[in-house]
Amino acid sequence: MSEASEVTITFPDGKSRQVAAGTTGLEIAKEISPSLAKRTVAMTLNGVLSDLADPIKQDAEIKFVARTDPEALELIRHDAAHVMAEAVQALWPGTQVTIGPVIENGFFYDFAKAEPFEPDDIPKIEKKMAEIIQKNAPFTKEFWSRDDAKTFFRDKGELFKIELVDAIPEGEDLKIYKQGEWLDLCRGPHMTSTGAIGKAFKLMKFAGAYWRGDSTKPQLQRIYGTAWASEDDLKAYLHQIEEAEKRDHRRLGREMDLFHFQEEAPGSVFWHPKGWTLFQTLIGYMRRAQQRAGYTEVNSPDMMEKHFWELSGHWENYGENMFTTTLPDERVFCCKPMNCPGHVQIYKHGLKSYRDLPLKIAEFGKVHRYEPSGALHGLLRVRHFTQDDAHIFCTEDQIKDECLKINDLMLAIYKDFGFEDIFIKLSTRPEKRVGSDELWDKAEAALSDVLEEVKRASNGRVKTALQPGEGAFYGPKLEYVLRDAIGREWQCGTTQVDFNLAGRLGAFYIDENSEKKTPVMIHRAMFGSLERFTGILIENFAGHFPLWLAPLQVVVAPIVSDANDYALDVVEKLRAAGLRVESDLRNEKINYKVREHSLAKVPVIVVVGKREAEERKVSIRRLGSQAQTVLTLDEALASLKDEATPPDLR
Repeated sequence: MSEASEVTITFPDGKSRQVAAGTTGLEIAKEISPSLAKRTVAMTLNGVLSDLADPIKQDAEIKFVARTDPEALELIRHDAAHVMAEAVQALWPGTQVTIGPVIENGFFYDFAKAEPFEPDDIPKIEKKMAEIIQKNAPFTKEFWSRDDAKTFFRDKGELFKIELVDAIPEGEDLKIYKQGEWLDLCRGPHMTSTGAIGKAFKLMKFAGAYWRGDSTKPQLQRIYGTAWASEDDLKAYLHQIEEAEKRDHRRLGREMDLFHFQEEAPGSVFWHPKGWTLFQTLIGYMRRAQQRAGYTEVNSPDMMEKHFWELSGHWENYGENMFTTTLPDERVFCCKPMNCPGHVQIYKHGLKSYRDLPLKIAEFGKVHRYEPSGALHGLLRVRHFTQDDAHIFCTEDQIKDECLKINDLMLAIYKDFGFEDIFIKLSTRPEKRVGSDELWDKAEAALSDVLEEVKRASNGRVKTALQPGEGAFYGPKLEYVLRDAIGREWQCGTTQVDFNLAGRLGAFYIDENSEKKTPVMIHRAMFGSLERFTGILIENFAGHFPLWLAPLQVVVAPIVSDANDYALDVVEKLRAAGLRVESDLRNEKINYKVREHSLAKVPVIVVVGKREAEERKVSIRRLGSQAQTVLTLDEALASLKDEATPPDLR
């Protein structure tokens, strides 16, 4: 069949026009308007981001992408990575470039260079990048044969590129992108020229990396950078980075004496008394919330035999993340990476009827997952953590109602902690999974229906998105993403609909027709990892916790030793009112005491002197403020007690 001589192009407003087959996006933009062509840097064809110079050979929906459009940001970063690679090779001839992908908020490129980069090299590279961008060389695409590409890179000494050429599947185009005289192997797409990158870029740091992430292969040098559509966006991002460094939970954890880590137990938290108090405050809050919502708390074993995990599907689909041990009798046991199989065993203990459903069981279960040492990051990425885990055993008809109840509970809980900007993502079936497509269809349809209902109920306030292929191996899930005080996003709670696990482990209930039926399992976590949520809270509040959350809420400090007895009396009354309080009777100046406790982020410092003791009053200083408020002791007790009451108990 011969190719059509004309194709139909449809624009976002629904209008269409006929153009000759093979017409490029740039030619169409020029026909419409020279100004449109000037500001356009790429296009989408049927939703796929493409080079503006690509010929259009079949009917397509087209959207022109301007540099300031959200779709262009990834291209700006991709192009900046190429320009950085050119700059490095211009400054240090003989350096090999390997791969340079776009990542969240920026890009990186890995280099094979004889000598290590030095910190002073960053401004040199940035200067050379600015020169290349200023030249405004066009990006052009060529298709090469494998042999030509391998010969070219071999002659240049680019041995890593030869391996990348060999990794491209047979039948897939081998693309070379040029920017002036410099070129690289790349899938694309790119913008129209290097000048479209603009000035809003910055190189951030050097790091080590192994080729292909394999520690048995050569070590490379990685340069991280960031790039944005405008200099204002870049400044805002750099400010966020600066704020994040100030809020780093690891530093604040030391200053506030909350926890520590050490090499003998990688990825495991050593909780100090104050940190453990904060941790237990979170558990207490969640325990009350779950009890009100009809959950029954249970506890399941930390270690179970390998055969059990084979039945559940975890060994096949999650085994590389599990800790195991072999006993003298050669039985293999696994530390649990998840609580769900244990909860199925608790459900199975005793015959269940449809009248017993939904059955809700919850556990603050310690789970164990192997994370590579390089991925560990304070409380945010650990190997042993506590989940506020729960499972709802229900019928198919009850799925939507129960998921909506979970949603309402989650949003209320996040609001109590100051998180109201919520993003919910639907993650669908991954490539590696258990169960039939029919069951996955049911589960995904159920959660999609829930998500639509949530959007309607919130009048669009709750943002949503689809994440294809990101579900758990046993079911799709809704992921709840929170935005913190400086705009960062954190994935915390999840709701997962599972038609598979209960049946694999032999769980059933008796329906109204006296027949055995497999219950649906809804997996649910709201904080997620309590360790991680604690780290998020520390950084969100920068250690300045609201009074109800603060591990140490009040320090009572006398100005003179004559007020010590009164200070201890104040401590006793505050403690009796339910506050977490300590005294500081050291023979130090009051300003020294205030500075020290402020560094430890104690929210309230109660100062008492001789006059306060005589008048039964106190002087209250708040963290971050120089002001003092003088109250009678009874007024202070009532006010602090009210402020320290958790929001769910008010």
